[in-house]
Amino acid sequence: MADLDDPYTPTTSTSTSSSPAPPSAAPSATTDTAPTEPGSDERARALLAAHPVIDGHNSLARTLRHTGPHDLELGEAALDTDLPRIRAGGIGGQFWSLVVPGQAVDQNRAISSTLELIDRVRSLISDCPEGLRLALNTADLADARNRGRVASLLGPVAGAALGDSIGTLRGYHTLGVRCVALAGAGWAADGLTRFGQEMVREMNRLGVLIDLSGTTSATARATLAVAKAPVLLSHSAARALTDHPANAADDVLELLPANRGVCMVSFAPEQVTRPAGRPSVRDVADHVEHVREVAGPESVGLSGTYGLEAGGPRTTGLEDTSRYPRLIAELLDRGWDETDLAALTWGNAARVVRDTEFAARAAQQRRGPSTATIEDLDTR
Repeated sequence: MADLDDPYTPTTSTSTSSSPAPPSAAPSATTDTAPTEPGSDERARALLAAHPVIDGHNSLARTLRHTGPHDLELGEAALDTDLPRIRAGGIGGQFWSLVVPGQAVDQNRAISSTLELIDRVRSLISDCPEGLRLALNTADLADARNRGRVASLLGPVAGAALGDSIGTLRGYHTLGVRCVALAGAGWAADGLTRFGQEMVREMNRLGVLIDLSGTTSATARATLAVAKAPVLLSHSAARALTDHPANAADDVLELLPANRGVCMVSFAPEQVTRPAGRPSVRDVADHVEHVREVAGPESVGLSGTYGLEAGGPRTTGLEDTSRYPRLIAELLDRGWDETDLAALTWGNAARVVRDTEFAARAAQQRRGPSTATIEDLDTR
């Protein structure tokens, strides 16, 4: 079985659907005009061919609930995500978000809506066998990479969509979900209740990644105190640079190295904006460098936060999934070496998946499935 650190060597295929996209599949007309050193774009594309990106958060499934069918294989200009642009962007792994807005209002509806999104993502994967592969474990992640497919991970699911039920968590896991966001769950509102602690332990036992994006610092610290596996922040920039509730404060970033967790820096304009002017690729690079400075090079990753309709607010230079080479070129111009860039794009996120799986195997030797309920732990 190929190791996750093996070079990216896609198998040869006669299918045109698995071939790299031509340059015309990439960029919208709006681009970041910052100069780069000669050859930096070419170096960026070469690096991404060897070390593709694992992207932390794409909400295409949610967008498709109101836009209707989308030709992911051929590409459509109405949305920012399709396989030609994914290939042009050097994306080798994708977390497909299953979060539905407003889930905390009605937990029953939250569960049914999440199930619909799971079904939609699994249908997208089955409809694109030459482009996507469902990734349920470390071996799937490595195999998809080596075959030139995009390893597709289901999640995050919103904490509110668990229905305050550990059994529901296990049901999602059976359906292939491998990441759950704690934000929005009552037992993780500002810290963790006793039931929240038990939910974290069960996620560790199952091998479900814990997503701390959007949680309070108190919840993040409480989770890190309990968790036996690395955590993930699927779409969080640095709060020290942009004060946004989904961003991570420095006191949380400082705790990531001990946990071996990863903050995947969001490209969303509202998360990287500065007081003056529209955010650009340079601003995202500033956030990436801040996270690296505070948390270390092994605790930073990338999150395009794509999956949206075209025409909405965008970070200049990072308008769609084809634009990752532009950010890598910017970081190369800032002196990043290949080792740190390889960790940023693929290595750190892949390690979190692998270490979470290893932690689950160890936990399953110590304890069986939890039968605790919120009534047992939080209302006595």
